[in-house]
Amino acid sequence: MRILVTGANGQIGSELVEALRQRHGPEQVVGLDLNPPPTANGPSAAAPFEVMDVRDREALAGVLDRHEIGTIYHLASLLSATGEQHPDRAWDVNMSGLKNVLDLARRRPVDTVFWPSSIAVFGPTTPRDDTPQNTVLDPTTMYGVTKRSGELLCRYYHRRYDLDVRSLRYPGLLSYKTAPGGGTTDYAIDMLTQAAAGEDYTCFLEPDTRLPMMYMPDAIQGTLALMDADADALSVRDSYNAGALSFAPAELAAAIRARVPTFDCHYEPDERQRIAENWPSSVDDTAARTDWDWAPEYDLDALTEDMLHHLRENVRAPGNVGEKKRGR
Repeated sequence: MRILVTGANGQIGSELVEALRQRHGPEQVVGLDLNPPPTANGPSAAAPFEVMDVRDREALAGVLDRHEIGTIYHLASLLSATGEQHPDRAWDVNMSGLKNVLDLARRRPVDTVFWPSSIAVFGPTTPRDDTPQNTVLDPTTMYGVTKRSGELLCRYYHRRYDLDVRSLRYPGLLSYKTAPGGGTTDYAIDMLTQAAAGEDYTCFLEPDTRLPMMYMPDAIQGTLALMDADADALSVRDSYNAGALSFAPAELAAAIRARVPTFDCHYEPDERQRIAENWPSSVDDTAARTDWDWAPEYDLDALTEDMLHHLRENVRAPGNVGEKKRGR
């Protein structure tokens, strides 16, 4: 049985597909997205890929049957800031796509479904520090509404149909391999990218706005660890809190300046500040650590060092990353 990854061109999907193909072989992992993947090299160049919309149930059913899919990672969705600009589309993509996946999976020999949730399920009345696994959930964005609704739908399908659905509440994710996808926490990737190019950065959040974050290698490792876990060990069937880092823009800027002394960050908060203020500053992930040994590896210094190293190559920064570009 093969593995299907929807949203395969996205920030998480592109790296998850790579990790799964390294583990299982390129031919065993089917990517799916609205557009063809970027040009691939090596074995992945001939790996299976489907171009379609997850809201098309009939086409999705054909993919599951044609490729004999046994595991689904359903990542296709619109993120927080983009979802606020297009709330109707966010509901349609995020909820219709998930419902299609769950309905089709329960009628087929699909062993496990992974679906990502988010810290966007929390809200202004949720405890902000060490947010508990089980607490008040009152999302203030359409993205958050779809994520909490999706959590409940996943839990329902597990209870009602015994479908093995697993989920993580991802915090802000940082990656040097893919561009930001319209999330409120994307300032961190933008800041690091500008610094690697020898540029200053203007942040759309206040300097002291602390948010949970995670480096992509930890996110991929955590996702695979959850999917590898024994089903009987899992006590959470809506979505696990998963903590790693918690920092504010000013703290990230300081970590960057320790490596790029000429870097400067300015602050011009916009509507995304309101979104961030309704999210936790840190989460309690005891359940994930207890049930399936969740243990992130990267702290802020290690993340900053690694991101700057790789981004200097990606953006073709000057030989000395501390030099400002002329004319800026």
